[in-house]
Amino acid sequence: QVQLVESGGGLVQPGGSLRLSCAASGRIFSINAMGWYRQAPGKQRVLVASSGSGGSLNYADSVKGRFTISRDNAKNTVYLQMNNLTPEDSAVYYCNARVAAWRIGALYESDYWGQGTQVTVSS
Repeated sequence: QVQLVESGGGLVQPGGSLRLSCAASGRIFSINAMGWYRQAPGKQRVLVASSGSGGSLNYADSVKGRFTISRDNAKNTVYLQMNNLTPEDSAVYYCNARVAAWRIGALYESDYWGQGTQVTVSS
């Protein structure tokens, strides 16, 4: 019922920048929170940054000062601007959204995940 589509991943050199986008679509009433997670090979999926509906922001210590999360609520889209990238940032990045959506005539709140987009930082 709700789909999240990520874009913007790719190959970049150390010190470079990328901007990830995640657009939510469907019978959405509201998006209460959106965030970005990443998972490197052999490691657990971890939170990178999140944005609450009230404007609250949260960043992992490893990305503070380099990454910026922002939202366009009218478009149900969240962005992650990634600057000064390092090889340790290489991972599959996943978009997550907590969505209240219409289902059989009522609202239900659920977490949704995108398919992920690969970010590779390498020379």
